[in-house]
Amino acid sequence: MENVFKLKQDICDIGKRIYDRGYAAANDGNITVRIGENEVLCTPTMTCKGFLKVDDICTIDMTGKQLSGRKKRSSEALLHLEIMKKRPDVKSVVHCHPPHATAFAVAREPIPQCVLPEVEVFLGETPITKYETPGGKEFAETVLPFVEKTNVIILANHGTVSYGENVERAYWWTEILDSYCRILMLSKQLGNVEYLNQQKSQELLDLKEAWGWKDPRNTKEYEDCDICANDVFRESWNDTGVSRTAFDAPPAMSKTPDAPTAASAASNIDQEALVKAITDQVMQRLQANS
Repeated sequence: MENVFKLKQDICDIGKRIYDRGYAAANDGNITVRIGENEVLCTPTMTCKGFLKVDDICTIDMTGKQLSGRKKRSSEALLHLEIMKKRPDVKSVVHCHPPHATAFAVAREPIPQCVLPEVEVFLGETPITKYETPGGKEFAETVLPFVEKTNVIILANHGTVSYGENVERAYWWTEILDSYCRILMLSKQLGNVEYLNQQKSQELLDLKEAWGWKDPRNTKEYEDCDICANDVFRESWNDTGVSRTAFDAPPAMSKTPDAPTAASAASNIDQEALVKAITDQVMQRLQANS
């Protein structure tokens, strides 16, 4: 039996953390926790997440209909419900507007991969949805192509949504993502972002799998992909308006990086022959003039 009062307290605690970190200005953001087959706790609309009270939290069903609560439920609850329907393992969803991750949402800039070990293990690749006006069914459905392959999604020109087995875990993914986006921006200001190589990136994916965490890049579907090249969600870029502008693509990483390709070997031979021919001509002229 779920302790509903305790779960409402947990929602209030996460709401305060979201507000205190600057992830939700004024009445931004919303939080849900599933408590039964057809019942979901939901934060109310037009209420600051930093000052939530237990009796502010309302209850809705899986269609979005409000079942109880003195305040009206969030208008964006449908987004949460679509995720829960697609992922029965998800018990909580957190939506907010963390500024650094939301900057990537506004710029439609894909999140670079293979930079920080913690991000590779805990997040993996992060998609960006296409834009739809918040609150409606079309907006809620923008996450559906990505929900099963990640636990955090960037909503174009809007913010982030993350989800997990409880409200704290759902919130974690957003905090990790925003911290990473801030580090990327600071690194860019310094002038350089160094990428992990193929071997080290694969080691992290193997470690992730050993810990029981799934990553699409470690499945047969993507076994021939470049781990660091945003391969999992790149096919969606044309529909979502995503493109690289601020961060260059990582260098292509061969699975045998030390082995020269046929083209590079031929190029080396051509260059050696050219150097030899020039050297021979110079030596002939020096001998003729001596």
